[in-house]
Amino acid sequence: MPEGSAPHSDREILEQLNRDYIASVQTSNVRRFDEILADEFYCSNPDGSLVGRAAFLEQTARPVTISGLEAIDVMIRLFGPPGRENVAIIHARTVYTSADGAAKSGRYTDVWARQNGSWLAVSAHVTRG
Repeated sequence: MPEGSAPHSDREILEQLNRDYIASVQTSNVRRFDEILADEFYCSNPDGSLVGRAAFLEQTARPVTISGLEAIDVMIRLFGPPGRENVAIIHARTVYTSADGAAKSGRYTDVWARQNGSWLAVSAHVTRG
């Protein structure tokens, strides 16, 4: 997509939202998460805990100890009537460097729903290797 152009298709919008989500994890960007998380958002953390939106925003506010977080092998699936899809599932693998300098990887699955014309994250499931 050319610099400065807005995404047009649902897939382009979701690709950008996915990039924003990963960047927000890396930079502890609570403000951006506040914009893209649905009120009913829940996240399954790598430690097995399940946190709601408020707790997720609190944990996001803490500085991260990883660096170089990147999403690869991103797969976006859209569901609903053709041209009116209202649910999307994003699967991807992550690679990053731990605080001790070790190369690490994980996976995530995010569920997005169209609400009032906008795509919002309603669920996330994160694993780390």
